[in-house]
Amino acid sequence: MELNPTVARVTERIADRSRDSRQSYLDRMRAAAEAGPARAHLTCGNQAHAYAAMGRDKDSLAEGRAPNIGIVTAYNDMLSAHQPYERFPDLIRTAAREAGATAQVAGGVPAMCDGVTQGQTGMELSLFSRDVIAMASAVALSHNTFDSALFLGVCDKIVPGLVMAAASFSHLPAVFVPAGPMTSGLPNDEKAKVRQQFATGEVGRDRLMEAEMASYHGPGTCTFYGTANTNQMLMEFMGLHLPGASFVTPNTPLRDALTVAAAKRAAEITALGNAYTPVGEILDERTFVNGIVGLMATGGSTNLILHLPAMARAAGVLLALEDFADLSEATPLLAKVYPNGLADVNHFHAAGGLGYMIGELLEAGLLHPDTRTVAGDGLERYTQDPKLRDGELVWEAGSRTSQNEKILRPAATPFQPTGGLKQLSGSLGQGVIKVSAVAPERHVIEARARVFHDQQSVKDAFKAGEFTEDTVVVVRFQGPGANGMPELHGLTPTLAVLQDRGLKVALVTDGRMSGASGKVPAAIHVSPEAAAGGPLARVRDGDLVRVDAVAGTLDVLEDGFTDRTPVQADLSANSFGLGRDLFETFRRNVGPSTEGACSVL
Repeated sequence: MELNPTVARVTERIADRSRDSRQSYLDRMRAAAEAGPARAHLTCGNQAHAYAAMGRDKDSLAEGRAPNIGIVTAYNDMLSAHQPYERFPDLIRTAAREAGATAQVAGGVPAMCDGVTQGQTGMELSLFSRDVIAMASAVALSHNTFDSALFLGVCDKIVPGLVMAAASFSHLPAVFVPAGPMTSGLPNDEKAKVRQQFATGEVGRDRLMEAEMASYHGPGTCTFYGTANTNQMLMEFMGLHLPGASFVTPNTPLRDALTVAAAKRAAEITALGNAYTPVGEILDERTFVNGIVGLMATGGSTNLILHLPAMARAAGVLLALEDFADLSEATPLLAKVYPNGLADVNHFHAAGGLGYMIGELLEAGLLHPDTRTVAGDGLERYTQDPKLRDGELVWEAGSRTSQNEKILRPAATPFQPTGGLKQLSGSLGQGVIKVSAVAPERHVIEARARVFHDQQSVKDAFKAGEFTEDTVVVVRFQGPGANGMPELHGLTPTLAVLQDRGLKVALVTDGRMSGASGKVPAAIHVSPEAAAGGPLARVRDGDLVRVDAVAGTLDVLEDGFTDRTPVQADLSANSFGLGRDLFETFRRNVGPSTEGACSVL
């Protein structure tokens, strides 16, 4: 199938923009690769330290002829999505030995649960944890004793941070190993309903707790299509997972077989063999375009609009908001998974999942078919499904028919013709809005502003009954330089209640919303941020604001707006408590959200 002209044009534009940075990156990668397996250059003392605790693998390591796989793990048992990783190192070591290789846990990285920190002070460390994860992974791999790496991570900032690190060690093959979603619990729409009832005082905390525990109930990723599951989709579209690995539930024979296969594949694609696949060659502009198309076709998390530019920059590829907007216009929405629909990711997987979707998008010419992947050359491999046959893992042709068109549709008859992401620009700066879950009649909101400097103040005004008319809620000083750009997901139930009461409501913020932002129109990631003197700092209560997802505009409709002096806020309280004092360097050096809000690249 001929490549879609928009996909071709955007890819060429990214390649042109990135020409110098990408070439410099590839030159560094090739120089590192030409130096040969790292262990050959270590002293005997260096190696003795590295192998001292390796028991039966010592001889293989000392001889240096067998591949040694470094495991970078985000395991902890506070994150349900990461708890299954506790077993993975033993599975991987055994699989490596069977493949004539060795494996070592090179290091661990922090892994926050945004579900725990939502609305809490700790959320102000969340975005910057991505950069910490990248740095911690670099420390782990800096021992330079590895021929390839396995990255164990699932959730919000963890996967982007791991990809940034993998890109920095561009000469090493890198295979990402998922843990899978938890089994389905209380349906997400029922949980959301209880949250709204709690927000209005209809039910008490005991009923809310019961609903939350019934929804988040076991090991694995949360089952709604938020940032964690969007990450897993992305790793498959970008060819960093083995095909079909993303949404197999934890602690099952198929899950274990896929983990074993990932370890063996990591051994096969090192520079010591004939299938050398450095991750730097996988992470080119075509791969990132495929990832963005996957984001739009699935209605994925807006957080990836921040993370993908940072991930790409680590590989010398420069993305811009216009790339996301243009690809969104060309990409049909093929999936309805909560909060864009009632299904969860397990239902999506059963309906045909990523294999079916990748096949549809390839056939429609919306994906580059010729990318390199950890499974081999060509994205066609990712239309296959993994199966256990007589105890052996095999890949078979996936279904070419959706098993449930209420969840997953063909490219010819999508849920909507575009991906639902819009770039916004105007007198308030640049931002984005996700409208795939927003009713069409709410794509344009024009109303008077109420201005707040934190999300708790919004909730307090709601409880006091202050929202009685159509309102654009402006929550500013929530950008990366102000307080680390926390998610404002805690506002979703409040704003949804106002909307259900018949009010026209929109959110405008320099902060973030998660992949669960839902049905309320939200202009997010507004840049320049208020703390940098951006236009958002000029807005006053009562200003007429227009959020227009149809025209792609974001404006204050008041004479003299641009002549106002920006408001300054006292942000000193953001600099201490719960470790925030340790992140001052990140806040001072962070780039704009349009470039990934990154402080290390």
